[in-house]
Amino acid sequence: MPLNRDDLLIRLGELDIKTTTVEHSAVFTVAESQSVEIPLPGAHTKNLFLKDERGTLVLVIAKSTTAVDLKALAKRLGMGRFSFGKPSLLMSTLGVTPGSVTAFAVANDIEGRVNVVIDEALMVHDSVNCHPLENTATTNIACEDLLRFIRSTGHEPSVMALTAGDIAARS
Repeated sequence: MPLNRDDLLIRLGELDIKTTTVEHSAVFTVAESQSVEIPLPGAHTKNLFLKDERGTLVLVIAKSTTAVDLKALAKRLGMGRFSFGKPSLLMSTLGVTPGSVTAFAVANDIEGRVNVVIDEALMVHDSVNCHPLENTATTNIACEDLLRFIRSTGHEPSVMALTAGDIAARS
C-alpha cells in the first residue's frame, strides 16, 4: 500500500522535519491553484511525471512559474524523447493520481525506478510548497528538509536549470 497523507506526516515527524499544512479545495493544475489563496511562504511547485522512449522515469519538481524545456532536459540527461507518464504508471510507481503529483510521492517508489530532478529556481527560496500526496492541501517545507526527505527515500535528487536559456548556457 502506498503512503497516504497521514503516513507522510508521521514520516516527516520521524525525520524531525517541521512542516505547515493548509487545507484548500482540490486543485488539479497550477492554473487552478492560482485561484486558491494559500497563505504559506515560499515557492509553489509544479510536478511533471515523465517517461522517455526507453521507459526511464523522471519526476521533475519545478517552480510553478518555470517553463520547463522537456526536449532540452531530455538531451541534457542523456535520455530519449519525453512523454507524460500514464495515470496507471503514475499510480503503480508513485502511488498518486494526476493532480496530486508531488515531491513527497517518491516515498512510494520503493523500487527506485524514478529519477528526481529539481528546478534550481526552487532552491533560492527558504521553503517550498507541495501537495501532501493529495491535492486538497498544501504543505510548506524548508528546501533543505525537502532534499533530506527525498534522500531518505533512497533517491538522490539532481538540482539543475530547467528553462531553455539556462539549459543552453550550461551545455
